[in-house]
Amino acid sequence: MIFACYSRCRRALQKALTTAFGLLLVAMACSATAQPLVDFFRAAALDDVATVRSAMLKGVSANARDSAGTPALVVAAREQSWRVVRALAELKGTDLDATNEQGASALMYAALHGELPTVRFLVGRGAQVNRPGWTALHFAAANGQVEVVKYLLEESAYIDAESPNGTTPLMMAVRQGQPTVAQLLVAEGADPTPRNQSGRTAADYARGNGETELAAWLTRQSAEFTRRYRTPGPR
Repeated sequence: MIFACYSRCRRALQKALTTAFGLLLVAMACSATAQPLVDFFRAAALDDVATVRSAMLKGVSANARDSAGTPALVVAAREQSWRVVRALAELKGTDLDATNEQGASALMYAALHGELPTVRFLVGRGAQVNRPGWTALHFAAANGQVEVVKYLLEESAYIDAESPNGTTPLMMAVRQGQPTVAQLLVAEGADPTPRNQSGRTAADYARGNGETELAAWLTRQSAEFTRRYRTPGPR
């Protein structure tokens, strides 16, 4: 009886010690990887390629996400750390189309900042120009990045892409006061007639900004687009 009780106690103690040791190992492992992860994201934001690579050698994934859920590649692009963007994007396993919680990818941020060399590099590596929702063309148009807009159109960017609320790149250009991009998009075939979920057309955004001449021009372009493409032909 006493021997059986002793055996049970010994087994319970061994199990407890084993569990405690396992938890200690886990804690040590977490502690060992925590600092490289912190260094990794700090370096990504500061365009420090050497530290980024050092952290990856210590086990940090190129596809790691920060506490806000933002992928490292997107962090780097958002902070205009273009050398880090290239260093991560050239790795075979990096998810080039990963997005943050707002649905923005590295390509979108590069387009927003007018970083044409990086835009070209990402597209060349396989980043998707067209995707559901917000696109790189929306971002480039909103910030007046004419050369990036031209390049994306050359890469078959969908000119009338709709954001989740139905906003097109043309609407973004007009809303953000980028008439040169707006004119370029219309010249390249953008449809000036749609309304987004707010009920506004590109001309409406121009009027809201006090751009009366641009609003009048867009209204004429809308009428011409409707006449050319939407008026039923003779029967």
